[in-house]
Amino acid sequence: MKKTIVITGGNDGLGKSLAEHLSKENNIIILARNEEKLQKVANENNCKYKVCDVSNYELVENTISEIINDFGKIDVLINNAGLWIQEELDSNDSKRINDVVDVNLLGVINCSKSVIPVMKEQKDGLIININSQAGINHKAERVVYNATKWGVTGFCKSLSDEVAKYGIRVTNLMPGMMKTDMFNKMNIQKNMANGVDTKEVVRLIQFIIDTPPDVMIPEVGIKNINN
Repeated sequence: MKKTIVITGGNDGLGKSLAEHLSKENNIIILARNEEKLQKVANENNCKYKVCDVSNYELVENTISEIINDFGKIDVLINNAGLWIQEELDSNDSKRINDVVDVNLLGVINCSKSVIPVMKEQKDGLIININSQAGINHKAERVVYNATKWGVTGFCKSLSDEVAKYGIRVTNLMPGMMKTDMFNKMNIQKNMANGVDTKEVVRLIQFIIDTPPDVMIPEVGIKNINN
């Protein structure tokens, strides 16, 4: 039976790779702020899309309600939307700081909060949060980014405890550096040779999705062996 899977940040990077793979056997709805990119990915992979800023709870709630009306359920939420920021804290632009915190952390909270009611009704559901190794490590010039990812780590662990009694599973996926355009978008030159191919992360996510509902995978990491 087809699953209904919602993917945030679905217009490029890992989100795009997930749409390409998962749309073959599931109902996929990708969310992001850029409609032009969303439409292109959706058309290429025969999936649905909705323009949605995950940092805006009212918009997220309305979007999730529309998806439930269209498909009758949500089996899986993949919280993938994320932004990068670096440099020393006092050099970071305050607007950029707010945007990163709002997308990386508040976006995860907003989307999870919005899908939990329908998952409670179903007595089944899976929330996969694409976190980062930055959610357990610390590094200079990454203070804001790491703070958001540490926040996601705490959120995942606590939410997993909270919703397990309703048949809802929460997985905290912590990849190392992935081969995406995240750094290029910020005009940051970085050697990506040892990055993890998004296809390998997709394979791991497919495994998590295919795991029986009575099996919990609370946390899993993945990185290149040479990192």
